[in-house]
Amino acid sequence: MSVLLSTVVAHLDAILRIREIPDDARALNGLQVDGGGDDVSRVAVAVDACQASIDSAATAGADLLIVHHGLFWGGLEPLTGRHGRRVRRLMGAGLSLYGAHNPLDLHPELGNNALLARDLGLAALEPFGVWLGVQVGFGGALSTTRAELARRIAARVGTTPQVIATGPEQVRRVAVVTGAGSSTLREARDAGYDTLVTGEAPHHAYFDAEEWGLNLMLAGHYATETIGVRALGQHLEVQFGLPWQFIDHPTAL
Repeated sequence: MSVLLSTVVAHLDAILRIREIPDDARALNGLQVDGGGDDVSRVAVAVDACQASIDSAATAGADLLIVHHGLFWGGLEPLTGRHGRRVRRLMGAGLSLYGAHNPLDLHPELGNNALLARDLGLAALEPFGVWLGVQVGFGGALSTTRAELARRIAARVGTTPQVIATGPEQVRRVAVVTGAGSSTLREARDAGYDTLVTGEAPHHAYFDAEEWGLNLMLAGHYATETIGVRALGQHLEVQFGLPWQFIDHPTAL
């Protein structure tokens, strides 16, 4: 079966509140490339709109590729070189591209942060982690050990987290902000969390965690952000009966 591209895009725009949620201008959330086809019969999802993901989606016969990081994170670029190759491949394959960054991170049912928080066993979830004026992450209560939390993270995202073990061994309150969420460490301290789970962190975040007495768990920017796009693929299958597949192109970062 197939569904009009315009119908799928309108549905995604609505449930993700694409036009309402502020984001980095480079995110350019929503339909980024119209591949030229009116219908969608197969969906691919990926974390990044890199050449490898685009090529894999095209080879798989997808009509729509949904990504977390779209084409424009490098800023304005002419349609030459690698940027031109990406767009030519999309257009040549009749493959449309849809991006959802902040709107997917903070979604309470389909988002990276809410899903990871629930899967780790956090209870009494509350929004956490302000970026660009909106709360993108989630925090909650969890009574377990630091080692057990690290094990749960590894089981869920498929990578062994780097643990900055400068907080309590017995974990009580955990905040989750996937990707590059270590900038919320101060906010975690101020809100009474003892542990922050994120993807990556700069060098100075070690000393922030150490001197504020928090645990910092880094499970990889890529690995922690595969969750939301997979959830979107599953959602579109339920909503429209569209088959989908996840295009995996890990960076180990």
